Amino acid sequence: MFTLAHISDPHLTPDPGPRLGELIGKRALGHFNWRLRRHKRHRPAALDALVADLAAQPKDHTAVTGDLVVLSLAHEFAPALQFLRRLGPPRDVTLVPGNHDAYVRKTAALHREAWTEYLAGDQAGAEMFPFVRRRGRIALIGVSTARPTLPFLATGRVGRAQLARLAEILPALDREGHFRVILIHHPPAGRRSPHEMLTDAPRLRAVLRQHGAELILHGHDHRASRFAIAGPEGEIPVIGVPSASHPPGDERAGAYNLYRIDGAPGDVTVEMESRGFTPDGGVGVVGRVKLK
Repeated sequence: MFTLAHISDPHLTPDPGPRLGELIGKRALGHFNWRLRRHKRHRPAALDALVADLAAQPKDHTAVTGDLVVLSLAHEFAPALQFLRRLGPPRDVTLVPGNHDAYVRKTAALHREAWTEYLAGDQAGAEMFPFVRRRGRIALIGVSTARPTLPFLATGRVGRAQLARLAEILPALDREGHFRVILIHHPPAGRRSPHEMLTDAPRLRAVLRQHGAELILHGHDHRASRFAIAGPEGEIPVIGVPSASHPPGDERAGAYNLYRIDGAPGDVTVEMESRGFTPDGGVGVVGRVKLK
């Protein structure tokens, strides 16, 4: 059995905040939004409690589906690297970036430089995205939807180059007998407003309809969700988790998932256990479901 943990959207507090010269355009709007509202939704103490619980759980690997930072300030990336190291070494933790990790054009590439070891695939010299990490029978496929956008937009895009490579990677991994897990920040299923959607989701779904995958994990929505999209041999589960730094108290309380994947090719079972804040403010099991 292989146990995969999934955590997302920690939105680490940008401390210190931006300098006056950095408060222009989208970053100025994002900073004021953080000061007025978002800092109440993303609490370091809540994140610490969830990470401590995650550290205590037996697992083989941890997937992180983006939005480590808030404003993509240059000084945000080193603390985010320390956060990743708290989760584990690069061989045991796989990351894909979110839209906040490429928030503005000036620093849009810094996540690739700062977090390379957690973003790199097994094959040296390969294109960074989509990358593949093989861990036993599990193949983790990292897709980036992180793009700098205009103010008031939080959209993502896979792009033609990644879609073309996925059309090669997915059938090859299937022939090898791997259980294929796609990691992506923006969800490819479900309805959401145009200002935060995955703009080429229909094209991604078309690739998956033809070539398949066994599981898709995402963040971005800051809430637990479960969708499915069509694959060549049945539905593909699409699972989202809440923000890991959201405090207890409502339906978006912080949580993460554990996926226990067992069985041989063609006869695989997947149980999902959700762990998060319980009504008493502690951290424990908040849901359990069989996906396959």
